[in-house]
Amino acid sequence: MKTIGVVMTMVCAIWLALGMGEAHAQATRTWVSGVGDDANPCSRTAPCKTFAGAISKTAAGGEINTLDAGGFGAVTITKSIRIVAQSGVAGVLVSGTNGIVVSAAATDAVYLEGLVIDGVGSGLNGILFNSGGSLVVQSCKIFGFTQWGVLFTPTTPGKLSITDTVVTSNGSTASFGGVKVIGRAGATTISGVINRTLLANNATGFVIDGSGGGGISEVTVRDSVVTGNTGNGIVATSAGAVSSVVFVDRTNSSHNGGAGIAATGVVAAAAILNNSNVHNNTNGLLASGGQIGSFKTNAISSNTTDGAPTVILPLN
Repeated sequence: MKTIGVVMTMVCAIWLALGMGEAHAQATRTWVSGVGDDANPCSRTAPCKTFAGAISKTAAGGEINTLDAGGFGAVTITKSIRIVAQSGVAGVLVSGTNGIVVSAAATDAVYLEGLVIDGVGSGLNGILFNSGGSLVVQSCKIFGFTQWGVLFTPTTPGKLSITDTVVTSNGSTASFGGVKVIGRAGATTISGVINRTLLANNATGFVIDGSGGGGISEVTVRDSVVTGNTGNGIVATSAGAVSSVVFVDRTNSSHNGGAGIAATGVVAAAAILNNSNVHNNTNGLLASGGQIGSFKTNAISSNTTDGAPTVILPLN
């Protein structure tokens, strides 16, 4: 009888341990709500209050969803994750800090959809991507940050996609603005697409910068509008031999206080235009050390100084 009692005690201990393990297991899908509580398990019936609370209970590769409208706070992402909301209902409201920080592994993928990221005029960066494999920003609104709406600055090869997104009223000085891509040492290749996106009323619209010590950076801006920015609209810049290229396709860059399209620094910095409109800027095309290539399918007009491409490219 004593032996049986010992065995039963051991079995119960194992069951209890397994139960505890299951209770603390991370879920592949979690939820947040404006009336949730971070002490909850983040299930659909017992949602969390913040993204930070939910991410600790969400497995790598999992998804955080919103049940209703609310402000869900800043979050640091260190693993593959998807944060998905109906457009406009999920707020990330921050003051004096970054909204969403990605510091993940080189193979991790981060997907953000439907978020309203508001720096209330004093936040630093809306999305700060320090490390990771890829970042997708879909149908988001990012505004009110003193530095960048999106700062993509990985230390390993990375991919960026921004689609159907509004990036406006960011950048407290000419050094900042809407979106910046700058690879640091170790980022041998960076590629990206900014598609159907509005970059408006920032200090600078979009910058691809090869001076961070990384390798080749190439981003396409397609079917987008870059307008009303205090400084330049779209900029490719670099130093040394590091390649930094922006392809501007079917895009309007207009009413910017600086150049509609600028290529600065060294010849490795290049902007290539196709089927795009550049008008009503202080400078239409500004090549200052860099190169601007045109397929002769563009409309460059009504700028204070229109400028001219440095290279005419043949249509194939």
